[in-house]
Amino acid sequence: QVQLVESGGGLVQPGGSLRLSCAASGFPFGTYAMSWYRQNPGREREQVAAIGAGAGTYYADSVKGRFTISRDNAKNMVYLQMTSLKPEATAVYSCQARPVSDPLVDYWGKGTLVTVSS
Repeated sequence: QVQLVESGGGLVQPGGSLRLSCAASGFPFGTYAMSWYRQNPGREREQVAAIGAGAGTYYADSVKGRFTISRDNAKNMVYLQMTSLKPEATAVYSCQARPVSDPLVDYWGKGTLVTVSS
């Protein structure tokens, strides 16, 4: 059974930092591309960052230079380090897994809420 469990969300002041974690199980983690998405009520879901099976990375323009995605294949974990957070980063952040061999398949976690507010 595929499971993706996010953690690390919370309340942070503008300019602060948070590290999100996603624990994966039930699939061959090393052969999956992993992504972080976020969604705020009333806005479309946005892909924030992605990391391929080969560790190549992608970042949305809005987070380049401030967010870092990484993965630990030995622990089946993916992380999102977020710095210099802005209020507009407030959203539910979800982890997505997609097999390199079949991009039509994807799995999602339930998400973790990040609130950036003073």
